[in-house]
Amino acid sequence: MKKAVFLDRDGVINRSKVVDGVAKPPSEISEVEILEGVIHSIKILKAHNFIPVVVTNQPDVARGVTSQSQVDAINTHIGMLTNIDHFYTCFHDDADNCDCRKPKPGLINCAAKDLNLDLASSFLVGDRWRDIGAGHAAGCKCFFIDYSYPEPPPELPFTRVSSVAEATQHIIGAS
Repeated sequence: MKKAVFLDRDGVINRSKVVDGVAKPPSEISEVEILEGVIHSIKILKAHNFIPVVVTNQPDVARGVTSQSQVDAINTHIGMLTNIDHFYTCFHDDADNCDCRKPKPGLINCAAKDLNLDLASSFLVGDRWRDIGAGHAAGCKCFFIDYSYPEPPPELPFTRVSSVAEATQHIIGAS
């Protein structure tokens, strides 16, 4: 089986827009800004036989704020910029009670099945309690990028890091 590094999208790979303390995704391709160190980190992870996989909640589709095709176009653009091949996206909101919306592990479990991944040897990097919750539920080791959002903190265990680059250093050191 293969090992993966699951990455949240907004705030982990690309910069989130923060409006009134709430992190928002880019609404169009022109707003996408890849965070420093991400592209190099993806190269390092791949060189160490990790499969980078984006797992992202995009509830603005269910809320009617954006379309699924707009989100898919942004994902494709981010994939081209970062050389990430695998994106798993939940387009639902909390009220939908789906299995794929983080903190539930549905996106991670789906990727594990599709890509033949060993979740116990895999990692998750996220910036929200929902990300870490999904990683825990799937059995991954978790890294938390703490932007001090005004929301509940994630439950332990996790390692607090400042970026994907710092998480990558820990991951490569642990493998």
